[in-house]
Amino acid sequence: MTQTPTLGTLQPGAADSTFRPDLLAGKHALITGGGSGINLGIAQSFAAHGCRVTILGRNLEKAQTAAQGIIDAGGQAIGVSADVRDIAAMQAAATQAVEAFGPIDIVLAGAAGNFPAPVDGISPNGFKTVVDIDLLGTYHTIKACAPHLTTPGGNILSISAYGIPVPMQAHVVAAKAGVDALTRTLAIEWGLRGIRVNAIIPGPIDGTEGMARLAPDEKTRRQFMGTVPLGRFGIPQDIANAALFLVSDAASYVTGVILPVDGGQNMLGGAPQYQMYQQMGLALPKKD
Repeated sequence: MTQTPTLGTLQPGAADSTFRPDLLAGKHALITGGGSGINLGIAQSFAAHGCRVTILGRNLEKAQTAAQGIIDAGGQAIGVSADVRDIAAMQAAATQAVEAFGPIDIVLAGAAGNFPAPVDGISPNGFKTVVDIDLLGTYHTIKACAPHLTTPGGNILSISAYGIPVPMQAHVVAAKAGVDALTRTLAIEWGLRGIRVNAIIPGPIDGTEGMARLAPDEKTRRQFMGTVPLGRFGIPQDIANAALFLVSDAASYVTGVILPVDGGQNMLGGAPQYQMYQQMGLALPKKD
């Protein structure tokens, strides 16, 4: 059976990395949702390659704990608090970040909300909440950081999702389709400023809160793994590696790209997830 890499590979030192240790030396990145999961893995990797990192989250203690872990590993980081749905709070947090580490070179919009539910099982408030966090939150993040962004040479990177219709995820798919459209439009608008704008679509990533909700038991995990051509879940470092490339000079001619890092899952379309949906007996609405 194919073995999933362990989460012990989450935080490689720069010396163990595919990338040179000083890849992001002198840079400053602001990362929303950086207190855990995929975004924390990205923050750790950026810091390991010389980047000063501002971790932003709703929970200040969680953001500061994540930042302290980076400091303990020899990096530079601070944790700040804001809700990405609140533009004034985001503007204040961006100012705080700049006061600590100077102009922002990299903006990573990673804050997200998610829960599995069919369309007829999502309340209007639940749908709105996910759209507000995922789409409006991405816009607020970019808007708040824009006045502080290094120009030319700045990078904006968003964490998207799927790119295909997926049962039980209508709210997320709708919101992230907006993120993808925003990414491409902004890449055109800001290209002449020398600012690159890209996004990453992660596949099923082990050890994250989102994956724990989508696959809470071993049977569902096996079913999800069967939707991935590479036959395994990813780990946060897989996404961090793609992020390192996209914000580095190696990708200096890359903008407006929505990059799947998913073991090939998107190539299969939504059929495997639909089959899971059928097998789980969720195709018909429950009767009261």
